[in-house]
Amino acid sequence: MSRVGHVYYEDIYAGDIIETDDGFVFNYDEEYLISDNPAISLTMSKKQKSYFSKVLFPFFDGLIPEGYLLDLAISKWSLDRKDRMGILLKVCRDTIGAVSVRGEDNEK
Repeated sequence: MSRVGHVYYEDIYAGDIIETDDGFVFNYDEEYLISDNPAISLTMSKKQKSYFSKVLFPFFDGLIPEGYLLDLAISKWSLDRKDRMGILLKVCRDTIGAVSVRGEDNEK
């Protein structure tokens, strides 16, 4: 089973984060790569390659709220505290910063 999150930089589609059985993959969208928009993270420069990690990339994990806000989200949507990808997909559509993630149930 794999889950996909559509990654946006200031409402511009930037690429996808994919959870697989082996870990996580991030790929930039080809149109985003040729645009003047910046990389979504200093650790994931704009390159036509797949970024892979056994655990959720620290950059994406950092988008997830902490403390009271995390507790509130887990309670409201009955989320599993250990399912970081599930939390990312549900909670990080509207973040404080420029990068957001929309789950598969939300269109690109």
